[in-house]
Amino acid sequence: MPLYENQELKIYNSLTGEKERFKPITKDYVGMYVCGPTVYSNVHLGNCRTFISFDLVFRYLKHLGYKVRYVRNITDAGHLENDAETGEDRIAKKARLEEIEPMEVVQKYTVDFHQILHQFNNLPPSIEPTATGHIIEQIELIKKIIEKGLAYEANGSVYFDVIKYNQSKHYGILSKRKLEDMIANTRELDGQSDKKNPQDFALWKKAEPQHIMRWPSPWGVGFPGWHLECTVMSSKYLGESFDIHGGGMDLKFPHHECEIAQGEAAHDKSPVNYWMHANMLTLNGKKMAKSTGNNILPKELFSGNNDVLSKSYSPSVTRFFMLQANYRSILDFSDEALQAAEKGFNRLMEAISLVESLPESNQSSLNISKWRQNCYDAMNDDFNSPILIAHLFEAVKMINAVRTEQAKITAADKVLLSETMHNFVFDVLGLIPNIDLVSGQDRNRVEKLVELLISLRKKARDNKDFSLSDLIRDELNKVGIQLKDSREGTSFTIKND
Repeated sequence: MPLYENQELKIYNSLTGEKERFKPITKDYVGMYVCGPTVYSNVHLGNCRTFISFDLVFRYLKHLGYKVRYVRNITDAGHLENDAETGEDRIAKKARLEEIEPMEVVQKYTVDFHQILHQFNNLPPSIEPTATGHIIEQIELIKKIIEKGLAYEANGSVYFDVIKYNQSKHYGILSKRKLEDMIANTRELDGQSDKKNPQDFALWKKAEPQHIMRWPSPWGVGFPGWHLECTVMSSKYLGESFDIHGGGMDLKFPHHECEIAQGEAAHDKSPVNYWMHANMLTLNGKKMAKSTGNNILPKELFSGNNDVLSKSYSPSVTRFFMLQANYRSILDFSDEALQAAEKGFNRLMEAISLVESLPESNQSSLNISKWRQNCYDAMNDDFNSPILIAHLFEAVKMINAVRTEQAKITAADKVLLSETMHNFVFDVLGLIPNIDLVSGQDRNRVEKLVELLISLRKKARDNKDFSLSDLIRDELNKVGIQLKDSREGTSFTIKND
């Protein structure tokens, strides 16, 4: 029997503003879509927090026994500067500035994005589609919306008719806005736009001669609107209605609002049952911004090569720090907070390493079953990772009490304690212990295991099984063990993430 049969998960739904009991559309199966990055620059920590938050959701749903299809897109076209309707495509602009092809920009920063999330130990999504890979589907969806009378062509561009849509639906249902207020607060464009109304948004934009990224369409050469890709790819891979849609709080309006309108217009049904939004990061109490210098990239955080923090922090410690706050709350990065997280992380990992050696008794003075359910209750309450972590530190106290003979534990309870700690710390929270915490006899065992894997890798290479050889190298690197090949053979170093 899957765990979800005995656990009642509740999710805070941004659409209703309430925590609701989670009930998937299809039994045993969860469809989840998360808005991915626009790959025109190095991924920043705010983005990372969003993707770590939804990695936690993905991991917990899988832990409960659901089959999860997690779709996270790559925006590689159509996202204009400042989220506006006019101006330059962010990727095309970067390509022009660097004097390279737009797809070189896309490749460079997609690789960076994957490398950083790999260091944070994020699981890859089930499907990672791109906007440029779905141009045909986007054109077909635009045709459908035009046929419904809710979009119109103007001078080679196609716009969604918000006012007409709002006659039968509510544009603003997610962000709790009223169209009348939006209209009242909008300045007239004095005929400078092809749009009927300032609130209308682009489904397809006419490409000016200097625009690098362009595709043929029934309305002329152009490129898709930013909002459209997510509607197209989520409905293609998850269906016209699916369970969970996630993203950063900054995407609620207009991006997610436009997705709802497009989905309703095209398919005559609400596209998503549960909308989830992760909150922002601040740095030393202020908004992160490149322009003010109050900004730090993940690589700068890991290396310590920055002017903001006093030392480096490993990806696992940084991940642990982020998960100490609820995904819906603002989180402030500071030296003091990260140092406290590092100490807590080390305490937690040390306690886990001691569980197997705890003395066993015929009776237990600890209620491990109740503690275990408390851990589930925390995660069932809208993925409340800070409360879960508080319960894990209760276990640290229990472990130390048994170790110092102030408490007793049975063999069965010890197994339950060990399994629960591993399930929540490694499988659900996705933490990886720093190899530096391993010492003495355990370190010798680790080194012998690495040497064994190196010999197996050599055999694989001799047999030209390069996929296995690369897998061994990559998996070792993932846990902080770096291999170095030379003429003399293969050596390894144990690094601190």
